[in-house]
Amino acid sequence: MSLGDDNDGFGGSGQTRTRLPEGGTGDVYGGARRPPARTSRSLVTVVGVVVLLIAAIAFANRGGAGDETGDNAAASSSAPGAPAPTAATGVRPVTGKNGTIPTGFARDEQGAQSAAVNYSVPLGSADMFVASRRHEIVNSVYAPAAAAERGDDLDKVYSDKGFLARIGLQEDGTAPSGLTFISRVIPVGSKIESYSSDRATVAVWFSSLFGMAGEGSTNPVSESWYTTTYQLQWVGGDWKVTDFDQKDGPVPVGRDQRASSAEEMADAVDQFGGFTYAR
Repeated sequence: MSLGDDNDGFGGSGQTRTRLPEGGTGDVYGGARRPPARTSRSLVTVVGVVVLLIAAIAFANRGGAGDETGDNAAASSSAPGAPAPTAATGVRPVTGKNGTIPTGFARDEQGAQSAAVNYSVPLGSADMFVASRRHEIVNSVYAPAAAAERGDDLDKVYSDKGFLARIGLQEDGTAPSGLTFISRVIPVGSKIESYSSDRATVAVWFSSLFGMAGEGSTNPVSESWYTTTYQLQWVGGDWKVTDFDQKDGPVPVGRDQRASSAEEMADAVDQFGGFTYAR
């Protein structure tokens, strides 16, 4: 979501082929040929070996040794005749956290994308409207110099009484009794615009839910689409935000679906928790 809108906020696996021996009478491991009288038994043995091999490959691909990194995934996706790389990509999620925010991203292109995508979630959350949580988020995702420089500006924006009143919040950034404030970023994808070992520019395309759910709400929850481009810097062993800009879209065509009631929307945000790791 963007600050320019009252209803907006911030914001392969490869294939394995197994070649069976021609004629079905040869040893799958390249040993001596077997007598023709044992053809059926050899075929059963070959089938069993193939099944075990496929199972072993599938199991290995689930573990660390079989995981494809971004380079390997890209290589397999770009093979002749392979489909466009539309599937989700990325290395394993980081293990570290600063509070509830993921930290410790890899110093590579995928790490930079993961950092930008995961940082967009707290930066577009309802917590940004509460001073204590906002300070924690800013200090976690921004580079120290940028946090010090932008902190006061963010406080002015998010604590502006007129702005808070227009979106239905109280002066402390919380929702009135009986209402539920919803501000969520749902990342759809990301791409590297530029990259070096110390700096990266990453664009994140996302959908945003923003508004107030509950009876009497004058700002019902609506969906918007944006692309935020983050400037990242490698600081203190992690990627941190130094700046960003935002634009509308791309916006998909909406379907003819009935809008949920205020009660249904409030129940949904209470029952469906957000994600810690977006990529």
